[in-house]
Amino acid sequence: MATLEKIHILKFRNLSDQYFSPDSAINLVLGKNGQGKTNLIESLYYLGHGRSFKTKNLKDIIPFDDDQIQISAIVSGQKISLNKTREKSQVLVDGKKILSNSFLSQLLPIQIISPDRGFIVGGAPKLKRSYLDWGVYHDNKKTLTTYASYKKTLKNINTILTSGVQTHLDEWLTQLANLSVEITKNRIVYTENLSSILKENKSMRLASLVESFFDFKFELQTGWPKEVDPLNEQHILSYLINSKKALIKTKHLNYGPHRASINFSLNSQSENYLSRGEQKKTSIVFWMLQVIALVENKNKPVVLVDDISSELDEIKIKSIIDFLADVKVQIFMTDIGNKKLPLSEQKSSTFNIKNGVITAF
Repeated sequence: MATLEKIHILKFRNLSDQYFSPDSAINLVLGKNGQGKTNLIESLYYLGHGRSFKTKNLKDIIPFDDDQIQISAIVSGQKISLNKTREKSQVLVDGKKILSNSFLSQLLPIQIISPDRGFIVGGAPKLKRSYLDWGVYHDNKKTLTTYASYKKTLKNINTILTSGVQTHLDEWLTQLANLSVEITKNRIVYTENLSSILKENKSMRLASLVESFFDFKFELQTGWPKEVDPLNEQHILSYLINSKKALIKTKHLNYGPHRASINFSLNSQSENYLSRGEQKKTSIVFWMLQVIALVENKNKPVVLVDDISSELDEIKIKSIIDFLADVKVQIFMTDIGNKKLPLSEQKSSTFNIKNGVITAF
């Protein structure tokens, strides 16, 4: 189980030299707009992923008149230290340098619900793949090597297609077909597992969030055309070989797992026709299913919920809090503080944040 025991944010946006010891259960951070609530959530996300969920530009998160960000924390007894400048990045775990963000994610699995991150239902395919593959990775760590190989293979294929020189193209296409099947299998196994969890928990843990008539479904779109069997390596390869002229013309491979997505529906209605409220509700259910999957896999995540009352009504807020308390994960929530939240004082800690300064309530 991942638990943030001590946190030191030395430099991150408007947060400077902030040190606090969070509760192992629920942590509520209150503050008005522009005081640093989302910056705190972003810094914790950064610590677990090695990147931001808001921007790709490091300069956006480096404090004014500085040249780096620095965050450290004790996570389940291990010390993580992250120091990143425009030129280099260094992540230490118990004083030893690590080279892969995947190790961070393994040590500190973080799930986030944030308006800035976007809702998965009705969201862009890239966002859907991000959440999907986060879950697939935590379900099966071996998939990381497969994803890395696929990314390298795809890059080589696109380089060949751009150059117009077809040397070794068939070899790379063969390798891509093989890796594609492996990735798709893992994604199917994971999404089917989530569907089973939904069915099992509909009248239990998720009962307060969904109605008895709630028919929520999701289906993996593999990234291949309908005429291609995504689980048949030879079928994929034949399609690619027969499509070489078109690929050379477009100069990139526009089919495959890197184009995958998830199609959602509620009560037989496509996600594109759902109201924003319905998209929010179903997105929350999907996130909760991912949390249950990790808990059942004995790999409890830390859950971040940013600006909880701005997007959710009191019923949904209570449902989320009750659910997360029931599965016993550590939670960090931020809120503007204009309404009382249904929190147990015995099972939660409250902090204030003002001008980037965090204090216990």
